[in-house]
Amino acid sequence: MTPITEVEGRRLSLSNLDKVLYPATGTTKGEVLHYYAATVAGAILPHLRDRPVSFLRYPDGPGGQLFFTKNPPPGTPDWVHTTPVPRSEDQAARQVMVQDLASLMWAANLVVEFHTPQWRADAPETADRMVFDLDPGSPASVVQCCAVALWLRERLAADGLFAYGKTSGSKGLHLLVPLEPTPSAEVSAYAKRLAVEAESALPELALHRMKRALRPGKVFVDFSQNSASKTTATPYTLRARTEPTVSAPVTWDEIEGCRDPEDLVFRADGMAARLERHGDLLGPLLDPDRARPLPGQAA
Repeated sequence: MTPITEVEGRRLSLSNLDKVLYPATGTTKGEVLHYYAATVAGAILPHLRDRPVSFLRYPDGPGGQLFFTKNPPPGTPDWVHTTPVPRSEDQAARQVMVQDLASLMWAANLVVEFHTPQWRADAPETADRMVFDLDPGSPASVVQCCAVALWLRERLAADGLFAYGKTSGSKGLHLLVPLEPTPSAEVSAYAKRLAVEAESALPELALHRMKRALRPGKVFVDFSQNSASKTTATPYTLRARTEPTVSAPVTWDEIEGCRDPEDLVFRADGMAARLERHGDLLGPLLDPDRARPLPGQAA
């Protein structure tokens, strides 16, 4: 019998709680739901709220079928908020918004990664943050990503911008920058310029082109996720990897001190202690006083 629980006055059916989703660690679906409900709800919800959410679903675990969806899944309850989103192929498209704990638990029960754009639903294609996705090509690792991140932090600071880091939850690193509202196309253009500068300044380490033949041993500075149509793994989401790794905020001391890839691997069972120790390291992204204009824009 499928358990029924009540969350903030909403009745939810939570299914297959004993199902092992991560065989490498024996992590069950029930433990995944507990992670979202009891460990990170207070941290992840502000980063989800008011943004259309895309889901990477992996209902049978990371070794099963994975599929990406932007449309509200069949059976979405009528109390789950949705919002219209611009799409070239479908002007009437809508996406889910995870606005509260009940919506978070409904979505988590589907077994998903959470992905969000750099803009809010009330201002489509107007970014309030910028992202650099630092993706290492083997044998490079997150250690090399950290070196590129440190260069980017200084370059951004020269333009008056603040940068904050998180792991991708896979093998790379994300840098996030709070911005005054700016058209996504302008953010993309600026981010590309910095990626090109990074390659010029760090020719043995950084790369701004995606071409696979150029990737081995270098860090691809992916600026493309600033496009209004792109999304990035939401802070604190679990990833569909062999183990329940988290896209986890990190300190600049941790980035500077990274000497081994394992130094920046964070799993679900360690996040309660990190939040107790650090709070939400990406809280400044939500603080309007930390947002800055791109160079050349009026403050």
